[in-house]
Amino acid sequence: MFGPLGVPELLFILVLALLLFGPKRLPEIGRTIGKGMAEFRRATNDLKRTIETEISLEESARRPTPVPPPAAAPAA
Repeated sequence: MFGPLGVPELLFILVLALLLFGPKRLPEIGRTIGKGMAEFRRATNDLKRTIETEISLEESARRPTPVPPPAAAPAA
């Protein structure tokens, strides 16, 4: 579910966070972490899109332009 963390570990982390930060600050901390994760995900996706665009531009620049076939000599 959450990688190597099981239900007992998650409950322990939740209780520890509740004791450290208190019930009033916990939602605020959760929102802040959520916003940070969303921003990180957006930045990662933007970087990935930029890299893919640069790669496709580089590949299209490396492709040789097709040479048209020579014109046939007029029949006599």
